[in-house]
Amino acid sequence: MTASPTLPAGFVAPSYAEDSLAAVLPAVAGALGLDLTTSTGLRSPDIARALGLPSVRRAVVVLVDGLGLHNLSERGGHAPFLRGLLPDARSLTSSVPSTTAAALATFGTGTPPGCTGLLGYTQRNPATGGLATMVSWTEQSDPYRPGTKTAAPLRTDPADLQREPTVLEQVGAATTVVAPGPRKFAGSGMTRAALRGPRYVGAETFADRVDATVTALRDPGLVYLYQGDVDKTGHQHGPDSWQWGDALEATDAELRRLVRSLPAGTLVLVTADHGQITSNLTRQHDVAERPELARDVALLGGEPRFTHVYATPGADTAAVADRWAGGLGDDALVVTRDAAIKAGWFGPVADHVLPAVGDVLVAARGRATVVDSRLHPAAARHMPGVHGSLTPEEMIVPLLVAEGTR
Repeated sequence: MTASPTLPAGFVAPSYAEDSLAAVLPAVAGALGLDLTTSTGLRSPDIARALGLPSVRRAVVVLVDGLGLHNLSERGGHAPFLRGLLPDARSLTSSVPSTTAAALATFGTGTPPGCTGLLGYTQRNPATGGLATMVSWTEQSDPYRPGTKTAAPLRTDPADLQREPTVLEQVGAATTVVAPGPRKFAGSGMTRAALRGPRYVGAETFADRVDATVTALRDPGLVYLYQGDVDKTGHQHGPDSWQWGDALEATDAELRRLVRSLPAGTLVLVTADHGQITSNLTRQHDVAERPELARDVALLGGEPRFTHVYATPGADTAAVADRWAGGLGDDALVVTRDAAIKAGWFGPVADHVLPAVGDVLVAARGRATVVDSRLHPAAARHMPGVHGSLTPEEMIVPLLVAEGTR
């Protein structure tokens, strides 16, 4: 596959408009009667009308990490409550890459990764040259040098990297906004970057978080409710495993309980940040074992399904892209940074974000993955459930709508 911005068959073009994950919180703001506009022009009353949301005083937005529309449709037998909402569901596109750090920032701000600066699981920190892990907000100063793989706290201020106002903080200026979650995430770098604004309520289990949501919505306001168990189980066992089915079943039961416990007229939206696929380890490419791929490469970021290739200073990035395209063949679409930006993969890219984008971008096809055994531990290389690329399984997420019935 040559270095071209043209998407091959089986890939989904990203959108950051009303048919995307970026639209969810602006639409809820509109349903709550608030008029706000994101920096990319999503106006909340317009988006609420486009998505058919009613005017309400109470709302909860549930984000089930890793629950793509294809995953839910295929394993719907484990989710009778959510399956019952599928006939009226809308499909939305995730961000590029289709991964938690990028997608949660797009969800939280209503703007694309090129605005938020969160571009993948890992990315280069232009200020230091190190490899920053965005979910944990840590950095490895020189990940290729033995003895330097211990991650230290990322010194970049979350508000300096992610400069867009969040929708939650804007809604919070007009009504109560609460976010129940594990105590370890309160005040974390990722929370402060992508989801700042709500009053954070410590609640360790998902059942505890459902209880906290019900308590918060005794009064008018908005609750953001996150569930990470489905994605975590998928990474450990794969989205086709019985363990994944059990995790979905438990989540579904709690969401049914949530709806039955909320006051009538409460708007309940359920969505996801991305889906998952099962990797094929026979189609895994290890850069450490491929000299033609490692040549002129200073650092790799991203994840096995979507790689940021950072070229060494002075290298011919077009030549790097050509070598990667030739080396990976039909297992990946390889494009230069300029081509990806021109194609709108990241939306408009802010000047301070541009240096963190890979010089070459590699989007895996089929079930293939790209790893570097000098960087990635064995557990990461052998992970059965993966995501990040532009396939429908990874990119398409549901928007399910319910209403409290108590």
